[in-house]
Amino acid sequence: MPSKKSEKAILIVCDGIGDRPIPTLKGKTPLEAATKPTLDKLAAKGATGLLHVLSPGIPPGSDTGHLSLFGYDPRDCYTGRGPFEALGAGLDLKPTDVAFRGNFATVKVSGDDSFEVLDRRAGRNLPEGRKLAKLINGLKLPNHPEVEVIVGHTVEHRCVVVLRGKNLSSAISDTDPHGFSDSVLAATPLDDSKEAKRTAQIINEFTREVHRILSKSPINSSRKKAGQLEANIVLVRGAGVLPVIPPLKTMFGISAACVAGGALYKGVARSVGMEILTVPGATATYDTDVEAKARATAKALETHDFVFLHFKPTDSAAHDKNPKKKMEMVEKFDHMVATLLPLIDMDYTHIAITGDHTTSSTNGKHTGNPVPLLLVGHAVRNDDVKEFSERACAKGGLGHLLGMAVMPLLMSYLDRSPMFGA
Repeated sequence: MPSKKSEKAILIVCDGIGDRPIPTLKGKTPLEAATKPTLDKLAAKGATGLLHVLSPGIPPGSDTGHLSLFGYDPRDCYTGRGPFEALGAGLDLKPTDVAFRGNFATVKVSGDDSFEVLDRRAGRNLPEGRKLAKLINGLKLPNHPEVEVIVGHTVEHRCVVVLRGKNLSSAISDTDPHGFSDSVLAATPLDDSKEAKRTAQIINEFTREVHRILSKSPINSSRKKAGQLEANIVLVRGAGVLPVIPPLKTMFGISAACVAGGALYKGVARSVGMEILTVPGATATYDTDVEAKARATAKALETHDFVFLHFKPTDSAAHDKNPKKKMEMVEKFDHMVATLLPLIDMDYTHIAITGDHTTSSTNGKHTGNPVPLLLVGHAVRNDDVKEFSERACAKGGLGHLLGMAVMPLLMSYLDRSPMFGA
């Protein structure tokens, strides 16, 4: 379509959007059972298919899933989740730093001096998270005072932990038991290097010192009196170092912006060169302000070629094993898209709507099931699908694609893809 205006693109990711059939929803998925007039209307105008974000049957992490959706092969550039969380929290990492994703959690001391996990999310809702992080940020470890410890709160029970110093390694195991154990795990080296053994010792000392400090905190005393779970330890996982990733500007020649609430998504976006926009009310929780996010996306499109818009609560509901809440969040997502559409010029904008993985509302875990994909815009050849859902999109004209195909498809619609061959 000839135009004096430049073509733009939006990638909208509904986190954990896919699901499995739910008996209490009469065998439907939450996406199928939800009322979503805007998404269905767009499906009728566009092309649909199923997306295997990494490869068929492989459950993606949110970090590797987003790397793939942005056009990168995680096998080439993934160094662990921790660095993305730290970048998303606004921290500037050094190449020698080791970063972790962390949870404030609730534990009690067992008779053998181990920590029994009562709740690995400290009840999830943790409005005191920032104050608790401040208590342990800059912690001096008695046996390793030369190592700088940086702790920052992100959202709810989540935080980031960064170790800064010499002779550190990311080749260590998690202390977070992930629900597979009743006790906090001891970090262990994953290779035979002195650096890995030393870093594991540092993290185990960090775990003990954090529990000592947080257990004495008046904040936790107040939470206990109020009948709330104490946030008296930090569980870490996803150790990694700063990844080296070519920016989207180099990959596709575009300027890009990110509208998201969660630190991880901001961090992955930041790692590929997106401008991270601050949107008041974008919390990544159930109360996230979708209208503010829609307005921010439309505004960003005025100055950027590409905008990544992320929606988290569908995933949270599935992790909470609450399919009806997930239905409700799908409907909130639909409202966000409905708010966005009148604010943009669809004659010059192409949109991709998909998820980063399937999250089962039955077992609360990421699964290897594919997610629905919708492409809409003036250059898209529409198919006969009239509904945006897992089973409907399985009949779509796009067929089955890998996650890394999304960005090249969008760039092709924008006529930004170079020809391969003569």
